[in-house]
Amino acid sequence: MYQHILLATDGSELSEKAVQHALALAKLSHATVTAVNISPNYPRSYFEGSTMQNPDDIARIEEGWERAAQSVVDKVVAEGAAAGVPVKTLVIKSDLIAEALLETARDERCDLIVMASHGYRGLKRLLLGSETQHVLTHATIPVLVLR
Repeated sequence: MYQHILLATDGSELSEKAVQHALALAKLSHATVTAVNISPNYPRSYFEGSTMQNPDDIARIEEGWERAAQSVVDKVVAEGAAAGVPVKTLVIKSDLIAEALLETARDERCDLIVMASHGYRGLKRLLLGSETQHVLTHATIPVLVLR
């Protein structure tokens, strides 16, 4: 059925549902999984009057975020090993989560994207945006969304 599943995970309790479903589906399909976590860039402000952050501090903060992201996907590797599913990991640095997921799915030649969604509606969705909706709208492969 599926040969290569892209699993988006952020380490949250909700995304753990996506991890469990992706691994179970991969086991049934004899597929491999690429677990990906998107690590943001440190926000920079160039407005007049804003304080400039020390570049070393910014680098240290971003490195911490990347280590945390790697820890999230490493946990998926361990869960995959326990389930007998091969898992590759990627930590991607990007502020455009949905675009990074779509590009990774293309680059890795995945045939399914598995991700979780909080299912925000109305004003909350408008204010927070929906990375899941963006992926669903622009993906050229099937997307399994868990809530």
